[in-house]
Amino acid sequence: MTRIRVGLLPSTMFMVGTLPVPKIADQETGKIAQDRDTGEDLFTLTVFLMEDGRAEQMKITVPKSGLPDGLNLGVPVRPMELFATPWARLFNGQLSDGVAYRAAALELVK
Repeated sequence: MTRIRVGLLPSTMFMVGTLPVPKIADQETGKIAQDRDTGEDLFTLTVFLMEDGRAEQMKITVPKSGLPDGLNLGVPVRPMELFATPWARLFNGQLSDGVAYRAAALELVK
């Protein structure tokens, strides 16, 4: 699967839109998704990317160790090592596609 490093402009700002919740790997069992390399639990949260007078909503996956203390709604953050992975899935004859975002960590912006 192709991973694309996301390059950000210096003027790009991110703001927390939802608090992190565990990423569920199996809906039936409730098993939490884990990083393939480290086995660490993964969390997802929504952030708003603000750039050039517009805002885009993004859902980002982050390992537990990458979530800083003091993370609250509306707090400015900076994703560290942000990657985008395009995906597509065929289910019951319907094609779904999108982009999954993953960051190694979030850094609070002061």
